[in-house]
Amino acid sequence: MRFSDHRRQYTLGGLRRADLAEDPVAQFVVWQDQAIAAGLADPTACVLATLQPDQTVRQRMVLMKGVDARGLVFYTNYQSGKAAALAEWDQASMLFPWNELDRQVSVSGAVERASEEESDAYFASRPRDSQLGAWASAQSQGIENREALMQQLADVSARFADGEIPRPSHWGGYRLIPVSWEFWQGGENRLHDRFRYTRSDDGDWQVLRLQP
Repeated sequence: MRFSDHRRQYTLGGLRRADLAEDPVAQFVVWQDQAIAAGLADPTACVLATLQPDQTVRQRMVLMKGVDARGLVFYTNYQSGKAAALAEWDQASMLFPWNELDRQVSVSGAVERASEEESDAYFASRPRDSQLGAWASAQSQGIENREALMQQLADVSARFADGEIPRPSHWGGYRLIPVSWEFWQGGENRLHDRFRYTRSDDGDWQVLRLQP
């Protein structure tokens, strides 16, 4: 089959304005809970797009670890490529591709660092091996081979032995503060349902149906 011949119908149901919550965070939480209940492999995974220091656009998958009225939180190495991009341009977009449900959510806005307390609390909740990995990997930096990476892990494992592992200063959270949300539900014959939430001058969310 040629790639251009691959297509399918989106038949899992439409989306109407009356179906939507007035607050996009509430709507997102409903869909996120449904994605988890549906058994998706990585229901909180999203594509994070940033403008790089060289003015190219880059995307990568991250895991969303929290959402509330303040925004959506993810964690990473503060010396990574995404961190370097956000240091230059504090705007980003997150896309949640819930393909099995014929749904997508796209969120755009400014990004700021999460508080030290939030980062400490989340790091403490991680499995020990993940904590060691945060110390072992100089994320986004070149390395000779897999063996060298595993040696770095062995070194930090020996360093902390069976003791408590503190959060490294170069690792922590970011929060994307939304200025717009788009909820997309696939429709038959490519007549998808799309709704965009944007902030009005008085701070309320306005909802607009977009043509597919």
